[in-house]
Amino acid sequence: MTAAMHHRGPDEEGFLAGDARAPGLALGMRRLSIIDLAGGHQPTWNETKDVAVIFNGELYNYRDLRERLMLCGHHFVTQSDTEILVHAWEEWGDDFLAELRGMFAFALLDLRARYAPAPLLLLARDPLGIKPLYYTQTPEGFAFASEVRALLASGAVPQRLSQDAVTAYLLFGSVSEPVTLVEGVFSLAPGHRMLLHVPERRRTPRARPWWDPAVSPAAREPRKPRDLPTATKKLRPLLEDAVRAHLVADVPVGLFLSSGLDSGAIGALAAQARAGIQSFTLTFPGTEFDEAELARLAANRFKTKHTEVPLSGAAVLSRLDEALAALDQPTMDAINTYFVSWAAREVGLKVALSGLGGDELFAGYPTFTDTPRLARLIRCAWYLPGAVRQMTAPLVGGLAARPASPDARHKAAAAWARPDALPHPYFYARTLFPPGQLDRIIEPRFRPSAVGADGVTLEPTWLAWLERTADEARKLEPVAAVSWLEMRTYMASTLLRDTDAVSMAQSLEVRVPLLDTPLVEFVESLPDGARRRSGRQKALLVEALGDLLPREILTQRKRTFTLPWEEWLRGPLRARMEASFADPAPPLAVYLRPGGVSSVWTNFLAGKTSWSRPWSLYVLNEWCRRHLAA
Repeated sequence: MTAAMHHRGPDEEGFLAGDARAPGLALGMRRLSIIDLAGGHQPTWNETKDVAVIFNGELYNYRDLRERLMLCGHHFVTQSDTEILVHAWEEWGDDFLAELRGMFAFALLDLRARYAPAPLLLLARDPLGIKPLYYTQTPEGFAFASEVRALLASGAVPQRLSQDAVTAYLLFGSVSEPVTLVEGVFSLAPGHRMLLHVPERRRTPRARPWWDPAVSPAAREPRKPRDLPTATKKLRPLLEDAVRAHLVADVPVGLFLSSGLDSGAIGALAAQARAGIQSFTLTFPGTEFDEAELARLAANRFKTKHTEVPLSGAAVLSRLDEALAALDQPTMDAINTYFVSWAAREVGLKVALSGLGGDELFAGYPTFTDTPRLARLIRCAWYLPGAVRQMTAPLVGGLAARPASPDARHKAAAAWARPDALPHPYFYARTLFPPGQLDRIIEPRFRPSAVGADGVTLEPTWLAWLERTADEARKLEPVAAVSWLEMRTYMASTLLRDTDAVSMAQSLEVRVPLLDTPLVEFVESLPDGARRRSGRQKALLVEALGDLLPREILTQRKRTFTLPWEEWLRGPLRARMEASFADPAPPLAVYLRPGGVSSVWTNFLAGKTSWSRPWSLYVLNEWCRRHLAA
């Protein structure tokens, strides 16, 4: 299992197995050395050798926690952040999770018999799901890992495709938390923990939430800002502190620098905290999506040591199989991030800061305007009988869609025809194949979670996760609601998962300062009146940091970093796509409707849908062919 994840930690490995105090337990880890290069070996033990931990991620407040724990009488033998966990657990018990500031997934073993009749194993994941953790219960026992591929490598997990997960993948372009494409393998959801006794061979332990921004210190603050000017004054020091904390490392930390506002904000603050920080930009000379000029302008303003890494279309295509192989779960996205991560390693970096999270936190996506419009459409739809809605859906979709693209029309038509298919209007805005279209490709499954007599979920499903997130969002104001939905679904299940998988495939750690827990809790506690200004995108972030950024970055129209997939799918990739569609992977083929995939390809060639639809089908097919049994 650790060999399957060598890329995640090429510097060192560590094991805990054969301990007579925990029969049947084996823990293993791979290390990418970032803090305390010489002394941060794992597993890490406490002084009495009865509490141990294996840890993936970084704790940005570990120095503060170390001082507090030393005042409580704890003794440390390393300078690593990992050692904090064993002492914090000893001192604060379950409450220690709320003290951690960082990105993490870890397993902590407590062998102290006086606290439990059997050894305890605690699994926990950071609040937003920056670092992954997957688990499964098999007849042989319980297993967990940082990648699904490591669980498959164990040989204990049947290589079966999950029909539920295929539905989620085609709906949204990635598999929604907390399921995976492998039947019986689940993700420990963001901000959740799991406690089990060792050995555990029969009963799957239950995941329970440990983080809730609604009860955070920021949410309980009685004098929280009520207007934009006050909020910006309080936001600026939080942003500065977040970036400063994310620069802590014993190796050089670099910066992804594009032409965008989010990476520009990180760059400006990083340059203030550390002179001469290294930045880099992936460039595509001579193409319309090359961001080199604006990135260069920002680098000059921030006085970074800037490097441009040129990449041609031919080079991308020649390494496409390598990029696809980096995916732990299939996704319609991620290839762009793979090459950005490759560029970071090309310039010698081991850690890089990213602006990921800015669109979700500061309302940068079209979903913030699309969701209210779809909500109004759905409210009107309920006044008409289903048969009338079905008959008028194409017309209504065309009138309601803004912009009037074929894919936008399909989303609006689905919301009108089947307003109860998804738990919230937001999800229609985020669909890849909306209900109606989806039914032409597969027979979709919308399976709710089964709940035991004690009210605890027996087996998690993606639909239950969406319903729970939607219920939480309905308690919030409109902008805050969409922000929460973005962070718990698209960001967690696509952006963060993809970034972790493809960056770690290059042995690169990507840090996301805009998702610093105190920062997120502050922004999420704000009323909408303190988060937006009419006619100004990301008003809160711009007002807080506008004086640091070049005017050209502040005034440009929002861009998305993409590659010329439309052109490539019609040209150099066409034969590869058609060959894949003509030969579906056996595990997937049993779920596909006749002609469903070919109709998507035909519609793309006719200009009736965008490249992301056939591309997502291609990635799914190739992932199933590579990882699942026939």
